[in-house]
Amino acid sequence: MNQKALFDDVSISCSRKTTHAYSTSFSLGIRTLGKQFRDPVYAVYGFVRFADEIVDTFHDYDKPTLMARFREDTVRAIEDKISLNPILNSFQKAYHQFNFDWELVDTFLKSMEMDLDKNSYDRYGYETYILGSAEVVGLMCLKIFTSGDTSEYERLKPYAMRLGAAFQKINFLRDIKADYETLGRAYFPELDLRNFDEATKRKIESEIAEDFQEAYKGILMLDKDARFGVYVAYTYYVRLFQKIKSLPSNRIMEERIRIPNQKKFALILKSYVQHNLNLL
Repeated sequence: MNQKALFDDVSISCSRKTTHAYSTSFSLGIRTLGKQFRDPVYAVYGFVRFADEIVDTFHDYDKPTLMARFREDTVRAIEDKISLNPILNSFQKAYHQFNFDWELVDTFLKSMEMDLDKNSYDRYGYETYILGSAEVVGLMCLKIFTSGDTSEYERLKPYAMRLGAAFQKINFLRDIKADYETLGRAYFPELDLRNFDEATKRKIESEIAEDFQEAYKGILMLDKDARFGVYVAYTYYVRLFQKIKSLPSNRIMEERIRIPNQKKFALILKSYVQHNLNLL
């Protein structure tokens, strides 16, 4: 192994560790992907997680400066095809290997930058934020899953975007209390969280259900090495969605809804059986 290959190996190890530390759910989902897809998806997750941490967590630091530096370092990593930041080094490698479009990365970073000073959204701002924070991340993963097949990427693109949107909207519902009380944010358009009621909750849930219905069609079209892993993530979020739907609106504002780890493993086992028996 040459020294650059060794550095790349160390770098992807950092991306893996980041994923495992921050998300049990995504870690489990990535492990069910075909082996050739795992490290590139770890690289994408590490990249988006670090950007998200800047705007959501580093309250004692100058967030705009950190975010501007992260953007600059990302551009340099992509241009130079190397970065001494191991997370960015892993990301630039996936970027070039699977021919990501800069527009996807730029759109993502713009959404993260929106979190620096925007606390509420109209419908246009809400859709713009979801496009950058979730839909384009799904498209980066789709670039990996389609392995350079442009026609397949274009065919599956609308479904990947709907799946990313569904995941993000569920995250908004799950984290609605923390986003509002800790970060002062309300993502759902023109929503007064002081009057979050059943009718409002059902309206949001109807929108998510439509996203899931469309996204599922795309999952069935994926190559088998990607399909099971994506289906596992889909199944987890559907279960989380069902749990949120079963609770009254006041509970959503009082606690963060979770799926226990033992139930996550049970979902994976059930998904594995359904996938292998062609019961999707």
